[in-house]
Amino acid sequence: MALQYDLVVIGSGPGGYVAAIRASQLGLKVGVVERESLGGICLNWGCIPTKALLKSAQVFEYLNHAADYGLSATGVGQDFTAVVKRSRGVADGMSKGINFLFKKNKIETIMGTGKLLAPGKIEVTKADGGKETVEAKSIILATGARSRQLPNLPIDDKKIIGYRKAMSLEQLPKKLVVVGSGAIGVEFAYFYRTMGSEVTIVEYLPRIVPVEDEEVSKQMERSFSKIGIKVLTEAEVTKVDTSGQGCKVTVKTAKGEQQLDCDVVLSAVGIATNIENIGLEELGIKTDRGRVIVDDYYKTNVDGIYAIGDIVPGPALAHVASAEGIICVEKIAGHHPEPLNYQNIPGCTYAQPEIASVGLTEAEARKRGLDIKVGKFPFSASGKASAAGAKDGFVKVIFDAKYGEWLGAHMVGANVTEMIAEVVVARKLETTGHEIIKSVHPHPTMSEAVMEAAAAAYDEVIHL
Repeated sequence: MALQYDLVVIGSGPGGYVAAIRASQLGLKVGVVERESLGGICLNWGCIPTKALLKSAQVFEYLNHAADYGLSATGVGQDFTAVVKRSRGVADGMSKGINFLFKKNKIETIMGTGKLLAPGKIEVTKADGGKETVEAKSIILATGARSRQLPNLPIDDKKIIGYRKAMSLEQLPKKLVVVGSGAIGVEFAYFYRTMGSEVTIVEYLPRIVPVEDEEVSKQMERSFSKIGIKVLTEAEVTKVDTSGQGCKVTVKTAKGEQQLDCDVVLSAVGIATNIENIGLEELGIKTDRGRVIVDDYYKTNVDGIYAIGDIVPGPALAHVASAEGIICVEKIAGHHPEPLNYQNIPGCTYAQPEIASVGLTEAEARKRGLDIKVGKFPFSASGKASAAGAKDGFVKVIFDAKYGEWLGAHMVGANVTEMIAEVVVARKLETTGHEIIKSVHPHPTMSEAVMEAAAAAYDEVIHL
């Protein structure tokens, strides 16, 4: 007899596991189908282990610059294998934490690969090839994504690698070429450069971190240049020759072709959704350009089947998937959740300096013909940043001149990924620029730069 549930979630990443826990809290009997490890890519091969690697790099950087703080650290070295091992240990601990939460919430885990057979029915293929049928009143697809492959950059996980292999290389490459400068590309570029690799970034568009405000991109490029990362923009990798000892990378630029020699090429050119072979075609579930089409509450065109996370339109971010999962199950349980506001989603990049942003860039606001006030406060004028030895970067804020609406904020610097939440909450509460200026921020902190930037927008800044 088939296993029966109120809800079955296929995939246990930050969308799937959060949806499952919230559904259980709401009184539903929940099962989760997972083919690999609880926590999905984010906990096992993405968000969490990369932050562990980046922390090791940051500590190594501190040790190498101990003299800047009046300290001496002799015999500083790095054990690359131990750094990777620590990262894997952090990921394993987080995955076990999900297992604990599932047991606590009486959620059953069904190990295997899930495929829709019909509305309310899933076939699970086990690792040994055996099959099991699972039935549920509602099904949520949360199957996530993987590294996108370009035809001229076929990933072999030896010389041309994706983000997953970049987290578990056996040895530190002497020379690395990173193709793509989104969050994944720049985070790994910083990590490997700080650990000692020679790093070159190749970006097809005119600037690195191209989705960010233009001033943020320029600051990031300056900061990367300081630590010796080479950046090629408006450049395209046309060919990689892996026949020899290393890689010969042919790059087409505005100034002509050039060849880069390296040990490893990291392809960081985005993601591809995991929607193949999960039964979408058989059930007639609508998709568009690799994404499942859903309504405001993540219902597909087939009753009882929902989809969340990287496989639906919207930013492919862990916190977005989690929010979507909660909204989805609250609707399934008969509640009346508010649809997600995709205009107020923060984006974060965890290299050094960090990047954090939400809302419109200055260019986007001007393109819409809005009358705006822009304020910028550099960390070079921040007492806390000077004391911390982290003066690179700034906070930039954009307000509507007529109504004071907070249109966007763009930060680059130390700890800014921890600061962006203030803006997200303020925007949710429809806070104005003057309300931010009149909200007393603690001194000395990095976060008072948000207040100073708002004051700069209204010509009231004190410390500039």
